[in-house]
Amino acid sequence: MTHQVQLSFPSLAAYDLQLLEEGRHPDPFAVLGRHVVDGTALVRAFLPGAPYVELVTGEGEARHSTAMTGNGNGLFEAPCPPDEPYRLRIAWHIGLSEHADPYSFGVLLSEDDIYLFAEGRHFDLSTRLGANLRDFGGVGGVLFAVWAPNAGSVSVVGDFNGWDNRRHPMRRRLGPGVWELFIPGLEAGATYKYAITTPSGERLPWKADPLARRTEEPPRTASVVAATPNFAWSDADWLAARAKRHPLSEPLSIYEVHVGSWLRTEWGQMGSWDEASDRLVSYVQHMGFSHIELMPITEHPFGGSWGYQPLGMFAPTARLGPPEAFARFVDRCHAAGIGVILDWVPAHFPSDEHGLARFDGSALYEHEDPREGFHRDWNTLIYNVGRREVRGFLIASALWWVETFHLDGLRVDAVASMLYRDYSRLPGEWVPNQYGGRENLEAVSFFQELNTLIGGRGKGAITIAEESTAWPGVTTPVHNGGLGFHFKWNMGWMHDTLRFFARDPLYRGHHGDDVTFGLIYAFSENFMLPISHDEVVHGKGSLIARMPGDDWQRFANLRLCLALMWAHPGKKLLFMGCEFGQEDEWNVDAPFPWPHADDARRQGVSRLVRDLNALYRATPQLYKLDRSPQGFAWVVADDGANSVFAFRRSGGKAGDDLLIVANMTPVPRYHYRIGVPHPGFWRERLNSDAGGYGGSGTGNLGGRPSEPIAAHGQAQSLSLTLPPLGLLVLERDAASG
Repeated sequence: MTHQVQLSFPSLAAYDLQLLEEGRHPDPFAVLGRHVVDGTALVRAFLPGAPYVELVTGEGEARHSTAMTGNGNGLFEAPCPPDEPYRLRIAWHIGLSEHADPYSFGVLLSEDDIYLFAEGRHFDLSTRLGANLRDFGGVGGVLFAVWAPNAGSVSVVGDFNGWDNRRHPMRRRLGPGVWELFIPGLEAGATYKYAITTPSGERLPWKADPLARRTEEPPRTASVVAATPNFAWSDADWLAARAKRHPLSEPLSIYEVHVGSWLRTEWGQMGSWDEASDRLVSYVQHMGFSHIELMPITEHPFGGSWGYQPLGMFAPTARLGPPEAFARFVDRCHAAGIGVILDWVPAHFPSDEHGLARFDGSALYEHEDPREGFHRDWNTLIYNVGRREVRGFLIASALWWVETFHLDGLRVDAVASMLYRDYSRLPGEWVPNQYGGRENLEAVSFFQELNTLIGGRGKGAITIAEESTAWPGVTTPVHNGGLGFHFKWNMGWMHDTLRFFARDPLYRGHHGDDVTFGLIYAFSENFMLPISHDEVVHGKGSLIARMPGDDWQRFANLRLCLALMWAHPGKKLLFMGCEFGQEDEWNVDAPFPWPHADDARRQGVSRLVRDLNALYRATPQLYKLDRSPQGFAWVVADDGANSVFAFRRSGGKAGDDLLIVANMTPVPRYHYRIGVPHPGFWRERLNSDAGGYGGSGTGNLGGRPSEPIAAHGQAQSLSLTLPPLGLLVLERDAASG
């Protein structure tokens, strides 16, 4: 006969009960769930707001329920067999629920998961931390896990528990400070946050999940339990081909786009990923761009930041639809032969109270010292990439986008701001590195690891650095001491080119170095030529607005500028609207200003860009030796009197030279003699002044034969008509040689 020990109720110490009632118990598993008290097994549950609770054991005919004793403030207890599964049946005011007890489960994250996270080496982090649908012992639910090492307590709050921070306190795992809790019965779509207290009991603003894969649509700020990624991709052939490509010697022409703005209607609607799948993909395909670059779509609280102040580093913005819709968009792009590049922001994050700022009451993701941790330019906080857990968090984010959403590359924002400790800081306002220098050695190491992992796991995905200084070796391989990016934005070329074209043509002859200087360093890195969103905002005006002269000259200048960009060594990036001469500078909140069908000049610019892309992709001389001086040679670089420039591009084959000639003035040049390396008929492949583009139609009637008249060090030459504010691309007809 077993002796039943009579237990006093409640069997819980008053101090523990107080901590539960205040929603700040640091070790809820020590007091909740099944415990043996004075030799008797009992189940203890804390369910504030529940008037009645039963303990349910057994199945079928063996099913048994026992009313649990309550104290009126949410604590319930009942004896329970020591080794039999049990469930809780709860009578809420809105109805009954029955589910397994969250506090009946042991530790769930593996020791390997905890160790790898602490080391900053858990690159599948989004499937461990955050909110993940899991099944334990046949019980389905959501496993929540969050890093908060300096917290006194952490609770999950959400629509499933009435946003009551007392209902679901979490277990702290030993080690780096990860808290976990499995809540049975929850499904995808539940909204949640974390309620965190400091060790002293201070309550912090409820925090969104740093690892959330889905969020509410701003301005709402809760995280959303996302479904397990299970999209039916159809791009296996695309990915297999991508893995075999050599991006440095292939054409790369990128259309940069803010999707919501591009889709925005005159009624202010932003559209959706599914709409972009129909409209944007077909447009980019029609225009002949090889890639779309998305301005940041990682979730961000303030739309006016254009995505450059993100908080959801694993979540596509809810403004455009669920993650599955974004996957459909990428898949549709690949089916159309278009790559997708994401603008990714690892430099900084906003200080919104629901975000990463002082996440557990301490400077966790950021630096404690504002000389290292605060961006004065953007009023944002700087990631502490010297901390292993933060570094691993960011790298896991990058890999998540590339691997889960099949992205073809990442354009990494604000690289220069990360590389220099004195970025935008005066003497005394920054902290030197361990050697007393200004270089951020932790950021260098971070970029090297990031690019090594993308190179190893990305299956041909590329990385592009927005790096605006002369930092050496940005695109040098890591094993040779470089940062390891595939490409670097050529900001010097962009500034020089736009400065040159803004000048009155009367004075351009005195400023030819704006055109020629970039070729001094053009092959020191793998460069991309960017005309990005940054050049058409903040009072700078649109690209067409920079061009001098009357309306005809402005559009001729724009066509000349774009044609020169496509002819120049380097990959191409053009921001939306520049392809047709958008008149006003870009406004994220305004409808996209599509040109009217009868706007001949803008339609002409659009036609030129389409033809430039077609020429570029069909002509290896324009891309194959982008990174080699063997692919470029000046022919005319010193004719300031006429403001004419000419150069040759080669793809590396004997006799394959292209001749590019640009007349930077509105005055046609007749009988302009230029030396060529081979005799024969030189055919006009492109003329930016063609009538179909809105130009005057001045040209060479399809081409010119060479003459045995020496010029520019060559025995043969051409006598050309140079159109006003025009660029010619000529190629020798091999049959005429």
